[in-house]
Amino acid sequence: MTETAFAPRVFSGIKPSGGLTLGNYLGAIKRFVESQNAGTESMFCVVDMHAITVWQDPVELRRATREVAAGYIASGIDPERAILFNQSQVSQHAELGWIFNCVARLGWMNRMTQFKEKAGKNAEKQSLGLYAYPSLMAADILLYHATHVPVGEDQKQHVELTRDIAAKFNHDYGVDFFPLTSPVIDGPATRVMNLRDGTKKMSKSGESDMERINMTDDADTIAKKFKKARTDPAPLPETLEALKDRPEARNLVDIYAALSDTTAETVIAEHGGAGWGQFKPALADLAVERLAPIATEMRRLMDEPAEIDRILGRGAERAREIAAPILSRTYEIVGLIRS
Repeated sequence: MTETAFAPRVFSGIKPSGGLTLGNYLGAIKRFVESQNAGTESMFCVVDMHAITVWQDPVELRRATREVAAGYIASGIDPERAILFNQSQVSQHAELGWIFNCVARLGWMNRMTQFKEKAGKNAEKQSLGLYAYPSLMAADILLYHATHVPVGEDQKQHVELTRDIAAKFNHDYGVDFFPLTSPVIDGPATRVMNLRDGTKKMSKSGESDMERINMTDDADTIAKKFKKARTDPAPLPETLEALKDRPEARNLVDIYAALSDTTAETVIAEHGGAGWGQFKPALADLAVERLAPIATEMRRLMDEPAEIDRILGRGAERAREIAAPILSRTYEIVGLIRS
């Protein structure tokens, strides 16, 4: 089996369910923009087929899909420089997903921690789609021979499964057709935590709106949430190591670092010894400066749904141009007749 040189290509996606949060922005979208601006061929998807692994109201799903697209664009994704589309408009995702269902092993799927977390004690009542979610995610990535996937820490296991599926497919058919994709997990705040409980991930579905920053929050709301974020009594320490057992404090430091394009070490060097009455207003001001313009632009875009749909449709056309020959070659390798 000969080695194949795969051209660098980035792919990543966000599920349209529950609204975008600061976690989506810092853990994903901000890094998508950096990838695009670095000149790497980039494809960014609204993964609406993943959303329906649990029931979605159809009207809300369409709205949420447009909102994710608006979030991409408002944050700096240029639909002319990158390919921006929603997954369901490119049928090759589902087709390759089935082939990968036949490559992935049950043992691999049973080790996926995210299914266990989402299903809880009601695993028997969950959809088959939720269980097979990681196999479709592998198809999302490998359909474009993507070499790099910017993801949050919680998605690393899924990209590792994608590598396993690619390696098994290549081995089983004696080819070197799919790349062994690398997850890109770097920088501060790759996993943004809850503003009320620093041991839990910031979630779209959390009980209180005060525990998260929504991408559509206005300036006053952003400032209020950061100023009321839970902290401990001690001031910021002089070293990063001293934050080890202070999850709420570490979370706010990481958020500050990510919003200011610096490191947590630099934040501690600048603010070590400061009390929360000083640091939280500074963080709130920084967050408003960075996020409020994005929220304003998202609201403007959401008032023009036909324009968002046009952008997604054009992106889907461009995506299909890449996907179609890769899927066709996959069918040929597997032995499926294409008359």
